[in-house]
Amino acid sequence: MSVHYKKETSFLTAVDCIIFGFDGKDLKALLIKRGFEPEKDKWSLMGGFVKKEEAVDAAAVRILNDLTGLDDVYMEQLHCFGNVERDTAARVISITYFALIKIDNNDDDLLKKHNAKWFNINKIPPLVFDHKKMLAAAKERLRQKVASHPIGFELLPKKFTLLQLQNLYETIYEQKFDNGNFSRKILSLNIIMKLKEKEKSGSKKGSFLFVFDEIKYKALDRAGIKMI
Repeated sequence: MSVHYKKETSFLTAVDCIIFGFDGKDLKALLIKRGFEPEKDKWSLMGGFVKKEEAVDAAAVRILNDLTGLDDVYMEQLHCFGNVERDTAARVISITYFALIKIDNNDDDLLKKHNAKWFNINKIPPLVFDHKKMLAAAKERLRQKVASHPIGFELLPKKFTLLQLQNLYETIYEQKFDNGNFSRKILSLNIIMKLKEKEKSGSKKGSFLFVFDEIKYKALDRAGIKMI
């Protein structure tokens, strides 16, 4: 520590990651069962301490990769949680990030290693410290973002049906949308492309698959866009 700051109090800096996934029906959050004290064997967000020579953003990427095996995912900084007594073991400031991943892309072996499990966002078990507040803040940010940005596509397979897309928005907002109005709104934005392929697991007739057109979205995004 520099001699100039010796009189100042030092404390730990942590990163906690709120990781969302979508199974085609429900929005889910990835939690781990803590293997150490304090609060051992209780459910927690995935987190860790920022290393001395490590940038905070780099720490978030490392922690996410440690749990999922992924490093090229949508992630953004959410909020700083710094109440004095938020961690019972020490004075710890936590910088939170939320990430969106395709639920089938994570490394199952890593999930087992960390005692991790996907939970329906509306059936979250009791969490350690202030992690419930972190999760609530991330959920609210997600709602704000998907209204004007196509980040929800990060949760979908590369090829998806309109029903899958509608299910995603309904589970994020916890409300039903009119099928016809939703389809017309999304199609009018001209940012998804209809394929000749069909998804037939739900019926013999099947539903046409779509893909996201990132180039067209970026043009609309610069001009301002409302997804729903």
